[in-house]
Amino acid sequence: MQRILAMIAILATLTMIGCGGGTGDGGANGAVTWKFAIEEIEGSVQHRYATRFKELIEERSGGRITVEVYPYGALGTSSQITELTQLGSVQLAMASPGHLGSVIPEVQIFSLHFVFSDDGTVNHEVLTGSKRLYETLEEAYREASLHLLGIFQEGWMAWTANRKLEEPADFQGLKIRTMNSPLLIRAYELYEANPTTMAYSEVYSGLQLNMIDAQVNPVFAIEEMSFYEVQSHMTLARHLPFIATLTTSPAWFDGLSDEDRQMLLDVKRELDGFIFDFQRELNERRLDVITSQGDIEVTELTEEQRAAFREASMPIRDQYRELAGERGAKLLAILLEELERAENTAAESAAASN
Repeated sequence: MQRILAMIAILATLTMIGCGGGTGDGGANGAVTWKFAIEEIEGSVQHRYATRFKELIEERSGGRITVEVYPYGALGTSSQITELTQLGSVQLAMASPGHLGSVIPEVQIFSLHFVFSDDGTVNHEVLTGSKRLYETLEEAYREASLHLLGIFQEGWMAWTANRKLEEPADFQGLKIRTMNSPLLIRAYELYEANPTTMAYSEVYSGLQLNMIDAQVNPVFAIEEMSFYEVQSHMTLARHLPFIATLTTSPAWFDGLSDEDRQMLLDVKRELDGFIFDFQRELNERRLDVITSQGDIEVTELTEEQRAAFREASMPIRDQYRELAGERGAKLLAILLEELERAENTAAESAAASN
């Protein structure tokens, strides 16, 4: 009942501020409004993506289209944002695998530890350029009344705790906050940790009051939420990049004019490179802030240490195949093949330049 009341309140708010769509005569000269909801606060990777998207769409439409950006909390939780997108009340939204996995099991492929390359550029090329990956995922999104527009990285996930985390045994009994994704939870259970779900806004106080012992987030988020202030150790394991997907309603996307749909896709492609460079620079800057201002020890795992974690995490792949079914198994095979191909290409290119 509380969830229904919350959705009614959010829909009432959207009604009061206007419900401009993508194809109607939303105002004079066919002016329309596209609502863009993100899962993060201002200053984040998603916020920069959305604000740049707004700049480009408004410029290229000659002001005919206005993009309204709603930071996290303005329209409810991540799950509520997704529901509003499915309803068409929000035209564009970010949806991370952490919560979307309960709606689209296949998307939990982006929660699997040590599947991706440790080369961020390789991951970027596959996530933005693999037609096979997009087409297979899009089938799953459409079945959930969503349309997949884009996939991008926000930076490597990092562990923080009040102890060193250099081998799987270090996680034993550790109460670590994770997003509410079955496979994320299972991954930490394989390390014999005690994964705990908790609202993102409550993590700082949870760490401060010892309700949880550790947490995992991209570096930029650890800095902006000040988690490093209440933890003694941060571990860079490159076990998983934080990945977001850009979604919309299939009915809204299909109903766009050919001109507006092409403009949207062109802007999305331009943002692929823009956001990759931005997140890399932002995470580097935020790491500098953490190391210069915080009393926290930062450790980067060696290849031997990472190999031990990779071996411990391998059973999660079979569990993903069971959870996501035949299409999930196909997705995992595609992702592994595309990553291997991109790594080989990068290695050949490096060798040729030497």
